[in-house]
Amino acid sequence: MRRVVVTGMGAITPVGNTAKEFWQNIKAGKNGVGPITKFDASETGISVAAEVKDFDPTLYMEKKQTKRMDLFSQYGVAAAVQAMDDSGVDIEKMDPYRIGIIVSSGIGGMQTIEEQVIKMHDRGPQRVAPFFVPMAIGNMAAGNIAIKIGAKGICTSIVTACASGTNAIGEAFRNIKHGYSDVILAGGAEATVCEIGISGFAALTALSKEKDPEKASIPFDKNRNGFVMGEGGGILVLEELEHALARQAKIYGEVVGYGSTADAYHMTSPSPTGEGAGVAMKQAMTEANITPEEVDYINAHGTSTPPNDGAETAAIKYAMGDAAYHVAISSTKSMTGHLLGAAGAIEAMACLGAIQDDFVPPTIGLSESDAACDLDYVPKVGRKQKVTYALSNSLGFGGHNAVCCFKKWEGS
Repeated sequence: MRRVVVTGMGAITPVGNTAKEFWQNIKAGKNGVGPITKFDASETGISVAAEVKDFDPTLYMEKKQTKRMDLFSQYGVAAAVQAMDDSGVDIEKMDPYRIGIIVSSGIGGMQTIEEQVIKMHDRGPQRVAPFFVPMAIGNMAAGNIAIKIGAKGICTSIVTACASGTNAIGEAFRNIKHGYSDVILAGGAEATVCEIGISGFAALTALSKEKDPEKASIPFDKNRNGFVMGEGGGILVLEELEHALARQAKIYGEVVGYGSTADAYHMTSPSPTGEGAGVAMKQAMTEANITPEEVDYINAHGTSTPPNDGAETAAIKYAMGDAAYHVAISSTKSMTGHLLGAAGAIEAMACLGAIQDDFVPPTIGLSESDAACDLDYVPKVGRKQKVTYALSNSLGFGGHNAVCCFKKWEGS
């Protein structure tokens, strides 16, 4: 089996519009949550979100193209352009059918759907925009990225709600490992900070109604009361090891394991036993050929909802046994909010940053631990420690569980 490494990263996030800026702010514990500014949210009952700031899509594409892409596609293309530039991959020197795109979105063009349904209702069906469908459908971040860079290999989008980004990375890893591709851009993009997005999740009672941004996204805290909507995109360049070494690429880390399971339990709530997610963690560790004691860091799904955080704690115990009490765990959603289908992508970057810098990022909002959440969640401030192996957990509505395992690259 071939080995797979990460050679490029790009990010548009609530705490930075490059992968480097994202990681530096995550290390520093910067909070990307603030008052909702994109629309008047006063009637939704929700006050805060983790919005992307100062995003200029014309840095990555022509202005005409932006008018034919929903914001989620713009985020995806921008992150992909950054990742390709960072990787140094020259597609002109490659067989374009050996470079692929697996970029997910949990929901797709929600803002476009909202705008066009209102237009149809107010002005009639003849006024629906000609590009409504290709702007709205969830595969178009992947499609637009392929068009932008000229990739002609596998091009797909995996929709598993909040596990989508991690599933994309895992499936890209397997695709390269088994010889079907040499390079794949993998990750996710999401833009759901809009009236229907906030209203829909609020109707599920899934969102925090907290008005103070410092107290809204507080994973594993006993006072947590819902997640904070985030937005953005994250793209990793995954590459076969020998292909990367032949062109003397810089290597951020190695992808060594992947697990994916279903709870088969409930539409929105995770199984309280944690078994499904725990098995996915075990699968990732088995493929990586490591024991629980060798895992140094877990980037938890950690949404700040009461059902998730308790169930994920149970899952970690199920997978890790006694080692669960000795591994560093944190939820970077305490800073970025929940990017839904893009969450796993930026959280993979947090794992790679932790591995590179031997630094575990914090769970900044955690002040008072829930009795059911009794592990080491690195509260408030990050910590310097050796990180060789890291797991990235993602759990999605529908019972989808996805876990990727990353390893420090040490040149062998």
